[in-house]
Amino acid sequence: MDDYGSESDSDYTSYWRDWFISSRGNEYFCEIDEEYLTDRFNLTGLNTEVQYYQYALDLVTDVFDLDCDDEMRETIEKSARHLYGLVHARYIVTTRGLAKMLEKYKKADFGKCPRVMCNSHPLLPMGLSDIPNLKPVKLYCARCEDIYNPKSSRHASIDGAYFGTSFHNILFQVYPALIPPKSTERYVPRVYGFKVHAAAALVRWQNLMREDMRRRLRKMEVESGFKDGEDEDLDEAEDDDGEEDEELQQQIAEYRGANQHHGTSFTGGEPHVGSVA
Repeated sequence: MDDYGSESDSDYTSYWRDWFISSRGNEYFCEIDEEYLTDRFNLTGLNTEVQYYQYALDLVTDVFDLDCDDEMRETIEKSARHLYGLVHARYIVTTRGLAKMLEKYKKADFGKCPRVMCNSHPLLPMGLSDIPNLKPVKLYCARCEDIYNPKSSRHASIDGAYFGTSFHNILFQVYPALIPPKSTERYVPRVYGFKVHAAAALVRWQNLMREDMRRRLRKMEVESGFKDGEDEDLDEAEDDDGEEDEELQQQIAEYRGANQHHGTSFTGGEPHVGSVA
């Protein structure tokens, strides 16, 4: 690596992958093994996806020796980056690729979730499409199960197809111990310490729906994933389904009545502030 540090920029092609990985904006990528790149089976079908495919592959595998002008070289360089991205999407779902991305995930190289209730949980890159040039890369949080845009414009311009739509799910299938517990904390809007009425009614309705779901899962003997002891209070309520249904209807009516009376609305986003309960 001492020789690499002494090389000029014009000689970077001798270490193309090292140069690519260390370039600003490419921090999401891991280095693909030489053996994987030289196995033509792993590159099946990519020759129709990449312009100047053979020249681009020679550049990525550090055997490029074509004497060409700057314009042609720039075109081949662009094709090499595209080829590396497409191969990268295949590589990161292999055993070796998952291990490399896991190390980056543990170090939070992809960033941390901006949601306050997730307590800075590490993110994973993902694509919304496996077809190139359709959607940019997004960041997935396994705690809140939502996706976010990268902070840096350099990262936001990366093609999502270079990570694919399956990588983040496969990672948690292979390493189930990494699946984080879901956060049950919810922000409760308040005015001078008092809960906002419409939002409070909505939270009560959501809690009733969650308890009803837990009760049904327990009857079907399905593992709910809730903490030990959280569903012990459901033992006494299993025979009171009729009363629960009546209470649920009452809560829904209360929530709707509060919205109509105070001019509040809820259309799938955050509820607007109503009166103080």
